[in-house]
Amino acid sequence: MGDPLILLLVTATFLLAGGVKGIIGMGMPTVSLALLTATLGLQSAMALLLVPTIVTNLWQALVGGYLRDSLRRLWPFLLCSVVAVWPGVMVLARVDARWLSLLLGGLIIGYALLNLVQINVRLPVADERRAGVASGLGNGLLTGMTGSSVFPGVAYLQSLGLPRNQLIQAMGILFTLATLSLGLAMGGEGLLSAELLGLSALALAPALLGMRLGQQLRRRLSEAAFRRIFFIGLLAAGCYLVLRSLGG
Repeated sequence: MGDPLILLLVTATFLLAGGVKGIIGMGMPTVSLALLTATLGLQSAMALLLVPTIVTNLWQALVGGYLRDSLRRLWPFLLCSVVAVWPGVMVLARVDARWLSLLLGGLIIGYALLNLVQINVRLPVADERRAGVASGLGNGLLTGMTGSSVFPGVAYLQSLGLPRNQLIQAMGILFTLATLSLGLAMGGEGLLSAELLGLSALALAPALLGMRLGQQLRRRLSEAAFRRIFFIGLLAAGCYLVLRSLGG
């Protein structure tokens, strides 16, 4: 991991991923996972995203004014999302990474298509708790197996009809807690090394720089147009991961 080319790759990846998050407020873990899994492998990609994802989402989780209300309403979903990460990581440690990379590619494709089609589903209040538990368990398992915390968790949060600012804060809470749990679980399974954690910490600087640049670009770009380009790019990256996994 001390190879200069790897350091350059990690720096460029998190600079780009941070820029995307700065422009549209999301997407950094997904971008970094897609690019790093294709080059360094799934387990290394998951380890490298830990520090940048936790730090950048912690601020999003704490700021917005909806923290107490979100925790009170979403605690069953969040608890299940955190706990289910551990059996997911147990699968990660024991299953051929090629199949989990294939799963990650499928999740990225699904996530991109849902956002491109923009299907809006509203969940009835009576079903919210049961759907939250099921979504949390599924989200945690998939986070543990692939590092991706977007599905079905983000779809569940979007189905609640939350105000935009509360939705953004709720996603920050989900990503922060899920990634913290992922790091602890990977450490417990011996999937983290001091070298990987050190490189993850170094990746924080380009991620924050990218976010800053992205926030400045947001004023000059059409966010709607950029979101469409971004999800088309994610769709292509997901397809590449799937084809690469099947061909491997």
